[in-house]
Amino acid sequence: MSEIVLWFLCICGEGLSDLQLKLFKKDPANKGKVCQKGLWNYSRHPNYFFQLMIWVSVLIFALGSKYGWIAVVCPLSIGYLIFKVTGIPMTEEQALRSKGEAYKEYQRTTSAFIPWFKKK
Repeated sequence: MSEIVLWFLCICGEGLSDLQLKLFKKDPANKGKVCQKGLWNYSRHPNYFFQLMIWVSVLIFALGSKYGWIAVVCPLSIGYLIFKVTGIPMTEEQALRSKGEAYKEYQRTTSAFIPWFKKK
């Protein structure tokens, strides 16, 4: 039961972070600025965090079946993509090009992945 709750919370977290970013980008006053509203205040990539956690909850759910351990492939593969291929590296690179020093400051003060409090 707890894995279903985790899965649901992560679906909501990913959807909320995507909505917050969409609304931020929609406002012309935010052009060239870094989104630090809502979940984006606590993580530079809350959408990726929740996406990975969705697959962790699937793994937890699958562990109850005979060959459920095979589901470890899901979070491992999505984690690899997020951390090494198309997720964080490409997003950070683009943000540095388009937002410059503002994004460097955001990197300095904000957790890259796990939502957490700002650094001083």
